[in-house]
Amino acid sequence: MNLFSELLTAFGLGFLYFISAIPTSVVLGAPIWWASAAAWFGYSVGGIVILLLGFPVQEWICRRWKFSLTPDPQKFFWRVLDRYGVIGLSLIAPITIGPQFTALILLALRIKPTKIAIAISIGVIPWTLLFAGLITSGSHFFKLP
Repeated sequence: MNLFSELLTAFGLGFLYFISAIPTSVVLGAPIWWASAAAWFGYSVGGIVILLLGFPVQEWICRRWKFSLTPDPQKFFWRVLDRYGVIGLSLIAPITIGPQFTALILLALRIKPTKIAIAISIGVIPWTLLFAGLITSGSHFFKLP
């Protein structure tokens, strides 16, 4: 494979399922830091697309997946949002609900789209660094490219 397709894989998986983006791209041969940057960018774009499409898409997605935007203190995400705010939800989103549903929830709460985009982009950085570090240290044991 060439570098473009490896990074496109990281971007696409970052957009859809962040946890698998960096490892898959590295296994395909991409350099770890390029794969990490592409996965971060894909994840960030995943949230921004929802923000750009706005409320009509929000309503369609909520109907399609039966996702309720009414606060429910029994549900984990609402407890996190209530206790830690926008950045707290953005920090757990990469390994739980992803950028699209995070953007939907925060849009429904009438948070400014600019604040949501920044929080989503910043919230994934610790996970990007953690996965890159784990893959880098693990590749020494498994002799990955």
